[in-house]
Amino acid sequence: MSAGAWAALALSLRLAAVTTLVLFLIGTPLAWWLARTRSRFKEVIAAVVALPLVLPPTVIGFYLLLLMGPHGPVGWLTQQLGWGLLPFSFSGLVVGSVIFSLPFLVQPLQNAFEALGDRPLEVAATLRAGPWDRFFTVAVPLARPGFLTAGVLSFAHTMGEFGVVLMIGGNIPGRTTVASVQLYEFVEAMEYGEAHRLALVLVLFSFAVLLLLNFFGKRKR
Repeated sequence: MSAGAWAALALSLRLAAVTTLVLFLIGTPLAWWLARTRSRFKEVIAAVVALPLVLPPTVIGFYLLLLMGPHGPVGWLTQQLGWGLLPFSFSGLVVGSVIFSLPFLVQPLQNAFEALGDRPLEVAATLRAGPWDRFFTVAVPLARPGFLTAGVLSFAHTMGEFGVVLMIGGNIPGRTTVASVQLYEFVEAMEYGEAHRLALVLVLFSFAVLLLLNFFGKRKR
C-alpha cells in the first residue's frame, strides 16, 4: 500500500482507540443509569442515545459542524477558552465519532447491567459494600462480556465511519484523512489497485471483529 494509505489507517486506529476510551468514560455511567433508573425520562434519554442508529451520518455531521463552527455555541465556547475551532481537526473527529458511536457502547453495556438483576447487588449491600464498591467489585466483573462486546463494536464502528468524519474533518492528509475517506479518494482518482488493497485490509479487519464477537458470545454462553 502507499504511504498515504498507511497514514490513513494509522489515523483511523488512533481515532478509534481515543474514541473508545472516551466512550467508556462517558457511556459506562450512562448505561448504568439507564439499566437501574425508574425515571420517567429513561425512554427519552434512551431514544436520544440511539438516534445515531437511524439518522444519516451526514445529518449528524452537518449539525455538529454548525454547533462547532465559528457561529455555533460550541465553537464560540472553544474560541473563548483559547482552543480554537474543532472542525477540520483531530479533536473534532473525536467529538463526532463519540456521538456517532455512542449507542454501540451504551446499548451492550445497558443490556449487560440489566442482565445482572438485583440479587448480586443486594447480597453485596448486606455485606456493607457501598455503592461504588458494589459497582466496581460486583457489577463490573459480572458484566465483563458486555464491556468486551461494547469495546469491540465501538472500535470497529469508528474504524468504518465515513459520513460524519468527512463532514467534520474534510480530507486533510495526515490530519483528518481516515481510512474510509482515503478509500473514497482512491476510487475518485481511479486508483483501483490502491483501493483494492486498502479495502482488503478493512474487510479482514471487519472479519476479525466478527470472529471476536462470536468468541465473546460463546464464552458468555
